[in-house]
Amino acid sequence: MKHTLLIVEDGHETANMLQVYFEAQGYSVILARDGQTALDRCQAYSPDLILLDIRLPDFNGFEVSKRLQGELRTSRLPIIFVTERRERDYRIEGLKLGAVDYITKPFDLQELRLRVRNVLSRIESRHNHITNLPAEKLTYRYLDSVFDQKNWVVMSVVISGLDTFNKIYGFVARDDVLRAMALILTSSLDEFGTIDDMLSQPHETQFIIITRQSHIMNLRKHVVERLKQALTYFYPLHDREIGYVLWDNSQASREYIPFMHIFTTVVSSDDSHIDSVEQLQQVLASPISLGR
Repeated sequence: MKHTLLIVEDGHETANMLQVYFEAQGYSVILARDGQTALDRCQAYSPDLILLDIRLPDFNGFEVSKRLQGELRTSRLPIIFVTERRERDYRIEGLKLGAVDYITKPFDLQELRLRVRNVLSRIESRHNHITNLPAEKLTYRYLDSVFDQKNWVVMSVVISGLDTFNKIYGFVARDDVLRAMALILTSSLDEFGTIDDMLSQPHETQFIIITRQSHIMNLRKHVVERLKQALTYFYPLHDREIGYVLWDNSQASREYIPFMHIFTTVVSSDDSHIDSVEQLQQVLASPISLGR
């Protein structure tokens, strides 16, 4: 997946140099020359990581960070402060504000690239930045541990059509869908699972539940019914009434777009042919449609 960096830097030469460099490394780069533009860019693009200069023409980088934290949608965006200020107090202030790193100018481009890569790797390996659920690496660690248990069940819940939904309605609506799914799955586990169950999100469109065989039938039925009902309400009323989306695409023609749909796969300790996490991952990647 291509990561998006927001570079907040008022120096034109430095900003352009960083843009060219990181785009050559495979990143998507957005520039902002001042604090207000940075705030607007965060709302519009939801970057994966912000490289934020402290000295800006309107208000400083610390104020940008405070305002981002004051908005629910931007409060978890990771920030690396990039500045010529070397004083210890500035570094401490940045870290107090929740910055994930702090690097001073002049900096080595390779060092900055490695810091960016490491931050993104740490974020991805731990929790999804939208739902705050455990992400890919933690999920596969949990999956590996189920083979030491008895009567385990793993259920994969995949949402189909999210990319198209994102193109039509935007990333804000997409993020709301993912948060709603996480909330429904969490409440379903609270109602039908146990305290030892685990919910994670290894990929943007896939959620994983680890539970016990005695709970899976009711849990699966409840999850599918709740999600199918909830996803419908993310569409405008006129689309809900006809049961699909009529979209005017870029080729100036109309497309009939079906609603998002839920697919599930259930694997348990009774499946004797599955004895490794690699095999388990392969089966979970082949979901079965339910609730159509």
